[in-house]
Amino acid sequence: MPDQKRYSGIGSREAPPAILRLMTHIASFMESQGYILCSGGANGSDSAFEEGVTDPEMKNIFIPWKGFNRSTSLLYSITAEAYTMAEKFHPSWKGLSDPVKNIMARNCYQVLGLSLDKPVDMVVCYTPHGKAEGGTGQALRIASYYSVPIFNLYYTKDIDKILSWIKDGKISLIKKLEIESWKLI
Repeated sequence: MPDQKRYSGIGSREAPPAILRLMTHIASFMESQGYILCSGGANGSDSAFEEGVTDPEMKNIFIPWKGFNRSTSLLYSITAEAYTMAEKFHPSWKGLSDPVKNIMARNCYQVLGLSLDKPVDMVVCYTPHGKAEGGTGQALRIASYYSVPIFNLYYTKDIDKILSWIKDGKISLIKKLEIESWKLI
């Protein structure tokens, strides 16, 4: 069986309501195209993406500890490898509390999967003002390092690209072009 197509659906807890509705719509479309959602169970963007997926087999919700945000996901074990990786990508790791370190390590799985060696096909997210901050920023730094295309719904061009996929009924992803079109802030 070939590797399953996967994407990371993540973002700010304070995404605008219209963007949250769009995320749910995008998740439904991605599911119809055979993509598995990789997300983190947080309020806001994560929850909006998760709401759009109807088949439990089509989502991997990586949470930082058992019962996080009342999630029933069983994907809450964080390995030493994930902590080491998270430290590499976080600019001020030593100043973080243990729960925040758990969240940052959990973000590695959202981009690289359970084995931490299979990057998702793309990241669809929303960050205020297009900036890579907080937990989403951590995931975006990892995605950028692994040359994963990033579509930030803060930018109209990225919304238009995804809406064109939905309209056409298919995803046309040209990784090199998509990577060059997005600048990590």
